[in-house]
Amino acid sequence: MASVQGTAVDITTEDGVADAYVAHPGDGLPHPGVLLYMDAFGLRPHLESMADRLAGAGYTVLVPNVFYRHGRTPVFDLPEFIDPSARPEIWGQIGPVMQSLTPELAMRDAGAYLRWLADSPLVAGGPVALTGYCMGARLALFTAGTFPDRVAAAAGFHGGRLATDAPDSPHLVAEHVTAEVYFGHADEDGSMPPEQQQLLEETLTAAGVRHRCEVYPGAHHGYTQADTAAYSKEGDERHWAALLDLLKRTF
Repeated sequence: MASVQGTAVDITTEDGVADAYVAHPGDGLPHPGVLLYMDAFGLRPHLESMADRLAGAGYTVLVPNVFYRHGRTPVFDLPEFIDPSARPEIWGQIGPVMQSLTPELAMRDAGAYLRWLADSPLVAGGPVALTGYCMGARLALFTAGTFPDRVAAAAGFHGGRLATDAPDSPHLVAEHVTAEVYFGHADEDGSMPPEQQQLLEETLTAAGVRHRCEVYPGAHHGYTQADTAAYSKEGDERHWAALLDLLKRTF
């Protein structure tokens, strides 16, 4: 792993200022850009460590606080180890904030994040890659479909509600996606049941999207997040292998 530098940055959006974390190799040279979309628990040390790991593999990684309209990081008062079953009130705080981030607002913000990457001297020219976790997987798919000329690859892990009958379901943007796409579903995830997995697969195939969707056996929603009760070491290692393989093919 190369030496890595990480720092806090502010990104001006159409609706305010989003705080973010950026990690990059310590050589000061431009590297391929990766936009990492957080899970619902928000920007925190664990996500920064994930960004650092990607930076060590040769990428410049931006992790925005997508809930910035509700305050700077930390938006929620979370314990060091997150176990919602022990503190169910956490969802009472997070749920309304998640619901307030509509696809329209999220994509308005995505434009600002992508502009920041395009303008940064730390980022090599050309399209970037996306990776998203839980709700971030939805944002990754929406972004790939909304900004196809800016996205070369998109990955999502333990994403929920990716293919529903809602008029704004993420899978409906598939016809616009030109990136290569990878999804790692958790098989113990009620928010992404088999019928949604099948609909997503069928929609991506019909749209001609280069993709691979895999189910991680025994994995729960959140299996990549080591600071939560849902973490699975096996699932997390498989996620890193899949993500780095996708990035290697992309850049």
